[in-house]
Amino acid sequence: MEMPPSTNLREKILDVATDLFYREGIHAVGVDRIVKESGVAKMTLYNHFDSKDTLIAEALKRHGEQWRADFVASVEKKAKAPWDKILAVFDTLEAWFDGKEFRGCAFINAAVELADTRHAGRKISADHMKHIRDYLASLTQEAGFKRSGELAGQLQLLVQGAIVAAVIEGSSDSARRARKVAATILENA
Repeated sequence: MEMPPSTNLREKILDVATDLFYREGIHAVGVDRIVKESGVAKMTLYNHFDSKDTLIAEALKRHGEQWRADFVASVEKKAKAPWDKILAVFDTLEAWFDGKEFRGCAFINAAVELADTRHAGRKISADHMKHIRDYLASLTQEAGFKRSGELAGQLQLLVQGAIVAAVIEGSSDSARRARKVAATILENA
């Protein structure tokens, strides 16, 4: 889910920051590193982003928009029937986990790293999780389930658990296991 490099300096800084924050962690990457790798002056970075915290928030927001668009497109490509789309969520996760760039969820990672609950990055992470839950609710509604909100919450826990397990285990097996649990939940809903 990589973005093409940009010629716009603001976008170039965001490209580099988004990539580094995801690959190495928010606290592990300083402004000097972002400046060096983006090939801009520090003043240029601060002309576009008034602080590292602002850059973190913008990078997370941008990453979330792109990730969700790619995720939904993958689910929609893998399945057409409503029930199958729900299970395709886990097939999409499995493919993501198998990717060489996979390092977990940028938003779970950010929520862990950003201890201050008032940090804009924490709010963006929470918003991302709400978008995922809303997407799952739309899939369960489309499939005709009555308690779609409750079901979406259960499926979201499976998604998040599978992501964390994939990072810890270094394997995509968790996506397959979560898919089986999801199928059982759907059969009993």
